[in-house]
Amino acid sequence: MGDSNQAKQVWVIGHKNPDTDAICAAITYANLKNKTSDGTVTYVPKRCGNLNGETSYVLKRFGVDLPEFVGNVGAQVKDVDFRRTVGIKGRLSLKRAWEMMKEMKVVALPVLGEDNHLDGMIVNGDLARTYMDMIDNCELSRANTPYRNIIDTIEGTLITGDKTACFNKGKVVVAAGNHKTMREYIEEGDLVILGNVEERQMVALSCKPSCMIVTAETFLPPEVIEEAMAIDCVLIMTPFDSFTVARLINQSIPVEYFMTKGNLITFFQDDYIEDITDTLAKVRHRSFPVLNDKHQYVGMFSRRHLMEMHKKQIILVDHNEFSQAVDGVEDAELLEIIDHHRIGGHQTNLPVFFRNQPLGCSNTIIYHMYKEQGVEIEPKIAGLMLSAILSDTLMFKSPTCTPVDVAAGKELAKIVGVNYEEHAMAMFEAGSDFGDKTSKEILFTDFKIFSQGETKFGVSQVSVVSQNQIDNLSPGIAECLEDAMTEKGIHMIFVMLTNVIEQKSDVLCAGKHADTVIANGFGENAVTGAGTATLPGVVSRKKQMVPSLTAGLQQM
Repeated sequence: MGDSNQAKQVWVIGHKNPDTDAICAAITYANLKNKTSDGTVTYVPKRCGNLNGETSYVLKRFGVDLPEFVGNVGAQVKDVDFRRTVGIKGRLSLKRAWEMMKEMKVVALPVLGEDNHLDGMIVNGDLARTYMDMIDNCELSRANTPYRNIIDTIEGTLITGDKTACFNKGKVVVAAGNHKTMREYIEEGDLVILGNVEERQMVALSCKPSCMIVTAETFLPPEVIEEAMAIDCVLIMTPFDSFTVARLINQSIPVEYFMTKGNLITFFQDDYIEDITDTLAKVRHRSFPVLNDKHQYVGMFSRRHLMEMHKKQIILVDHNEFSQAVDGVEDAELLEIIDHHRIGGHQTNLPVFFRNQPLGCSNTIIYHMYKEQGVEIEPKIAGLMLSAILSDTLMFKSPTCTPVDVAAGKELAKIVGVNYEEHAMAMFEAGSDFGDKTSKEILFTDFKIFSQGETKFGVSQVSVVSQNQIDNLSPGIAECLEDAMTEKGIHMIFVMLTNVIEQKSDVLCAGKHADTVIANGFGENAVTGAGTATLPGVVSRKKQMVPSLTAGLQQM
């Protein structure tokens, strides 16, 4: 969303550990929004958890692609309009780097190697060192300075030699003494700076320097040029005087010589802002390089860019409590909520479109929104809606089911052209085929966290089609309960093993006073042993289980 070339998107997403309604609602509502929008925004279904067997069956049955997984909707570096500062090559001169900094109004430039990989950083403080700290007259050669950099820096003209070569041995000498002194100080391979006196130029060349810079000159005698060529000396002529050349020449050093190479602090485009705030607070750099997933440089990020952050825009379906929502929801811009559950206690920064109806399924609400807006429901969308309604209402047998759900489901079955009872049984069988899933994976397949006062409790629901399945699953799941409470940071846990055929739930529970909460909510006869209960007729987590557990907690 921070990339201007990317179309604006709004993500439609259900709750964690998604069931069939959560996944199908994300797809069907995104489809409705796309059909009724002006085209400036694309609505994209997402998921924040793995699919259960039932939902996988439904998507495959109607030929619908699985929504992309997203684990966090918090703002990322890529959601920020960071500066797309160009990078420079390591052989660029300090002078040119300084000019670029002034032109771009920045204090740092990234130095890039092959394939745009970050080799280092050069900052304005590094440039100051060339004036304040550099007194070594061998620095220019140690930096392996290209002659083309020297020519550019002193606005010189190459008379002889190869400008692509480098000054890589010897020292820099300003030939200011007499002939004898010059011969004593100029050594073979040195770079000599001197004025426009032919005799002195010939003396300097007799010492075989690798480079000679003649200052304040627009013409050189043929004899000087011939001698320079004979000894393979790079001969440069400049209009600047010797003092100016001596002052400027260190600016020709390539930036790679002074750049910071190790321990670079970088951010990736996919980094979450909340994860980098500590670094931003502790490290006083003005800006930080941003890399893509291939470790290639893409731009520079600074603290002030946080004021230009574009939060991800999302729509929640089939839930409204942030404890059940995708991570980072507090840092996203929430636009809408479509739900059929109780309203949780949370606040939004801005008004949102909130449609909450006491129906058995979110897709029943979405079905009516299609009708209200005159949008035709195509068969595969109808198939998803029907599947969600059958799943959430347990084929119209759940106490959460209303006549509105039944009417919507039967109408959708006609659009799809299926027998809803046969389709429901196929769904339930697919959902109760746990394959090679571990007990922990089964426990967390459809798991939600709730709060009553200061008590946090989790409720898992596992739908099966026979008592034999319950008997086989119970021991393994029971062994996972204590660890599950620790992992989720909750005080109690309740697992509903719901037999959709016999319309009852066997319950496994753990946590201090969990048995008492069940006894308070459902009666003492419901408790069949330590950590177990049987609840005839209880098949709805939303309408039967959670309200009774809440009431049981209130009596503690």
